[in-house]
Amino acid sequence: MSASLEEIRLHGAIPRHVAVIMDGNGRWAGERGLPRHAGHRAGMRAVREVIEGAVEAGIDILTLFAFSTENWQRPPSEISALMGILKIYAEKERRDLVRQGVEVHVLGEVDRLDGVTRSAVEGIVQGTAGGENLRLNLMISYSGREEIVRAARRLSEAVRSGSVDPEDITEAALENELFTAGLPDPDLLIRTSGELRVSNFMLWQLAYTEIHITKVLWPDFSREDLFAAVLDYQRRDRRFGRVPAS
Repeated sequence: MSASLEEIRLHGAIPRHVAVIMDGNGRWAGERGLPRHAGHRAGMRAVREVIEGAVEAGIDILTLFAFSTENWQRPPSEISALMGILKIYAEKERRDLVRQGVEVHVLGEVDRLDGVTRSAVEGIVQGTAGGENLRLNLMISYSGREEIVRAARRLSEAVRSGSVDPEDITEAALENELFTAGLPDPDLLIRTSGELRVSNFMLWQLAYTEIHITKVLWPDFSREDLFAAVLDYQRRDRRFGRVPAS
């Protein structure tokens, strides 16, 4: 057991839900004179590292921002490479995820994926069903703003049909229409590459989430970096808008 992991367990306050904005693949590749897709491929190792680290640390839910709706505006060659990497990941990692007790869920507008990639994604979801050690959410073709608009649209349709009264629309009612319905909000958000923005990620859910920024580029992110983020979280005083008890 690493010293960091031992320290985490001594502190006790382990975040139940950790979300990650995986940033820096392109910069990592550019620093090495490689094409961008090489950075995305290298990022697969970091995904494996953070999943294994989350299981070791006792985190219940891990949410990874894998592909945003804005990413569809990238060059077709890069999109094709990203879809290919996603397909390879789904096919290659499924057996190991089952062994670790990881249950995969894919959240987002997955209908926009091509048929082959969508089939691979559905395969990893079905193949890992029942894993009890970690719930892994892969956010694919996801936008925080579009998620809220989608929820509002669903509620408005329910009002129009007469099944919901406008005064019954509460925070809980809206949350039930989000992709993350039924899940606790993230306790900790990790962003790699040093950028100081949330990039349209889980805008509703991050209201009181603790944020940890690291300059490490995603392909270089290790479980020790995850443990450092958890240790940082454990030093925080989470008040949720309230004053500390006297």
